[in-house]
Amino acid sequence: MKKQFEKLDCVISNPYIGFTSFQHFRGEKLYSDCITNRSSGVASCETENYECYPVTPGVEEKGREQGYYPDNTVAYIRILWKEFEPKQGEYNYAFIEKILQDARDHDQTVMFRLMPHSTCARDDVPDWLKEMMPCPARPDGMRVKDSPTDPRYMELFGKAIEKLGERFDKDETLDCVDVSLGGAWGEGHQGFPFEELEKLMDIYVRVFPNTKLLGQFSNARMLNYIGDKRPIGWRADGTGSPKHMNEIFPARFPLLEKEFWKTAPVSFESYWWISEWYRQGWDLDDIIDKTLGWHISSFNTKSFPIQYELQPKIERWLKKMGYRFEIDEIEYPESVKAGEKAYVTLKIANVGVAPIYNELPFVLRLKGAEKTVEFATDIDARKWLPGEYVEKVELALPCDLPAGEYELSMALGGGDKPAVQFASKTGKEYHWHILTTVSVEK
Repeated sequence: MKKQFEKLDCVISNPYIGFTSFQHFRGEKLYSDCITNRSSGVASCETENYECYPVTPGVEEKGREQGYYPDNTVAYIRILWKEFEPKQGEYNYAFIEKILQDARDHDQTVMFRLMPHSTCARDDVPDWLKEMMPCPARPDGMRVKDSPTDPRYMELFGKAIEKLGERFDKDETLDCVDVSLGGAWGEGHQGFPFEELEKLMDIYVRVFPNTKLLGQFSNARMLNYIGDKRPIGWRADGTGSPKHMNEIFPARFPLLEKEFWKTAPVSFESYWWISEWYRQGWDLDDIIDKTLGWHISSFNTKSFPIQYELQPKIERWLKKMGYRFEIDEIEYPESVKAGEKAYVTLKIANVGVAPIYNELPFVLRLKGAEKTVEFATDIDARKWLPGEYVEKVELALPCDLPAGEYELSMALGGGDKPAVQFASKTGKEYHWHILTTVSVEK
């Protein structure tokens, strides 16, 4: 027997992909909208107030009264080194544990960066480090400040990364770590010899074997260096800006030695925020199409509200962003005998622009009035790059399976793992997709 399924045409909030919350968790407040100073090209608010977790006291958060923001299964959180290591050698693990628990409470995973410092005195390196070495202040009228040049600076920051990984690498809520460099926000790197950066990269590779890593698209040499050792994705800041979209980003792709997106996620971060793109007159459709062509899985537009009139465009984006799985057809026996084998063929399509990068169990289930049986499979959904796939499954039916009608269902993830919803019209029971019925005979 064969059965086809209709497609769903709605946004699905699936794990690991889509818009991220930023320094907030799912459903929490949004920052109030912020208008840039067009003459200077700099946001008229102090953007440094939005860069660190927790949110700076006094920052206005009325965004949900001003616009729209999509649902999100990923929380992007950045914290300062000084919050994690307030005294040298003493690590505030409880702070990180609270972040991860808050994410679990909101059914989110975490994309995380430990920043050595930001750009202002309030968000500088740890105080104890200032007693050891000169730590530059931000010059008047400048947005970015320099980092310490003492070689011990990178060594000590690397030690903090080491402790972070040793403690949290196996926590599945910590899904991605955004690799930090030595400069402001962990993004600048020009003042450091590459040999020093290599040592820091080696620490990330060593202490995060189970956690996905994202490197900076602005540093192809770093991506290629880590990519020779393990899968690594990348995060591109400046998204939306015409200069980035049309000049800076396209010029960087030839520098990459492999198609990193096939084995690790690609994440983009907005230049300003989408509401400001709209005021600047930037072409949202072009931005969407370019990022989809570059295999985007997630997007951080910093928890700022979006104009409601842009919602249809945002939803078009979300329906292609990352993976989007469809069950197109199932071929199955109309009846089977207990104690024998049954064969099921599934035709599955990934109509998104990237694979899923997390290993999740793919399970089939027979549910009857008296008994339910689950069948583990060796199907690895990580292999489903954009395209069509045929998966054949052998089901060994128990001898004591009572005769009767059984629902045949499938699930990807679920239980103690995030569950993936397919973009197909099937019956539903929690994370299970009910596909058809099968008659079991004795």
